[in-house]
Amino acid sequence: MAFVTRPTSPAPMTPAILSWARSPIAPKGGAFNALLPHEIATPIVHALLARANLSADKVDAVVLGNAMGAGGNPARMTALAAGLPEACAAFSIDSQCCAGLDAIALSAGLIASGQADVVIAGGVEAWSRAPIRQTRPLLPSDSPTTYERPAFAPDPAQDPDLLEAASEHAWERRFSRAQQEAYALLSHERALRAQQGSHLHELVALAGRDCDLYPRAIDPARAARMPVIAHAKADVQRQFGLSALTVSAKADGAALVLLASAQTCERLGIRAPARWLASASVGGDSRMPMTAAASAAQAVMQRYSRQLAMAPLQARDLHAIELHDAFAAQGLSFCEDLGIAPQDINAHGGGLARGHPIGASGAVALVSLLNTLHMKGADDTTQLRMGLAAIAGAGGLGAACMVQMGNPK
Repeated sequence: MAFVTRPTSPAPMTPAILSWARSPIAPKGGAFNALLPHEIATPIVHALLARANLSADKVDAVVLGNAMGAGGNPARMTALAAGLPEACAAFSIDSQCCAGLDAIALSAGLIASGQADVVIAGGVEAWSRAPIRQTRPLLPSDSPTTYERPAFAPDPAQDPDLLEAASEHAWERRFSRAQQEAYALLSHERALRAQQGSHLHELVALAGRDCDLYPRAIDPARAARMPVIAHAKADVQRQFGLSALTVSAKADGAALVLLASAQTCERLGIRAPARWLASASVGGDSRMPMTAAASAAQAVMQRYSRQLAMAPLQARDLHAIELHDAFAAQGLSFCEDLGIAPQDINAHGGGLARGHPIGASGAVALVSLLNTLHMKGADDTTQLRMGLAAIAGAGGLGAACMVQMGNPK
C-alpha cells in the first residue's frame, strides 16, 4: 500500500481523540453471559478517563450504539453507573450493526457544532441478556408472536434474512467456499498472533478475561469438512456456500473512544494522540446489505479529499484499514471494490475471529484501527498515519470514518 504522508492541519472544530479502549469480545452465552450493557461498558469508561488522565466531571455527554436492548437508554445507565456527572447528556443510537460507529460520528458532530466539549462514544452489546422479543396481539384472544429480529425494510421482499443475503452475495460475486474459508482462516490466524504477541493494547480486562474468547487455531482440512449452513438457491452444488467459519458469531462486548474539542485540549494542556478526520453514513440496496461498507468507505474518502481540495484518496493510500466483516464474502467484496487485498485489512484479525456484538462492532473496528495505527508509530510518534474503519448494517446501511494519528513537530 502506498501511504499518504502529507501533514494535515486540524480544523478548529475537528474533534481530538484522547483515548480508546474496548472489552474482550465473548461469544453469546459465554463469559459475559450475566452482564447487562452498562456493566460491560462501565469499566471501559473508567479506562478511557484513566488513560487520558481526565476527571469524570469533564464529560458532557455519552453516546452509545446498542441494537439488542429493545428500548431503554443504555447510554444513561452507563453514565450513571460510571459515576459521570448527573448533568451529563446521554443518547442511545440504534442503526443496528452501524450503531457504534454512527454514535461516534454523531458525537464528533456534537463537538463540531459546539454542543459539547468532551464526549464518550462507542457501542455496547449484551446479546446474552437481550430481551425476548414479541409482537403485541391485536385481539385479547390472540397470543403474542415471538420474533428473532425486527424488519429492516417495509416490504418483506426487500428484507431478506442476512444469512440468505450473504449467500446470494457470495454466489453473485463468485466467491468460492475455499476463498471464503481462506479469508476466515487468515482472520483467526492474525487474531491469535496478536494475542500471543500481546499486541492488543486497546483491551481492558472484564469479568476476569483479558483476551478475545473466540479466535482459535483451525486446520484448513478441518475447515473444509465443516457443513454448509447456507447457500444461494441457484448454487445447487453448494460451491459458493457459507460454513459457520465464514460467518461472524453472536457476541457480547463494548468499545469506546474519548473525544474532545481542540479548544478543550488547548485549555487543559492535552496533546491528543489522534484526531477525527471525517465520516460517512450511507444507505444502499436493502436486499444486498453486504456492499454498504465499501460504499461508505468510498464516500468518506471522497468527502475527506473534497475538504482538503486534494486528488481523490484511494484505499491503498492509507496506513491501515479495519472492516467489521460479518461474513467472509462481505470482506472479499469490500477488498475487491476498494482495489486492495485481504492482507491489507484487519491487521489483528476482524469480526470473523472476534465475533459480532452488533451495536458495538463498528466501534470495535475503530478502536482496533487506532491500536494498529498506534503500533505502527511506536518508534516515531511524529509520523502521521491515516486509517479508515468501516461496517455494513442490516437494511442496506453502511458507516465509515477516517482518523489520523501522530504529532508532527
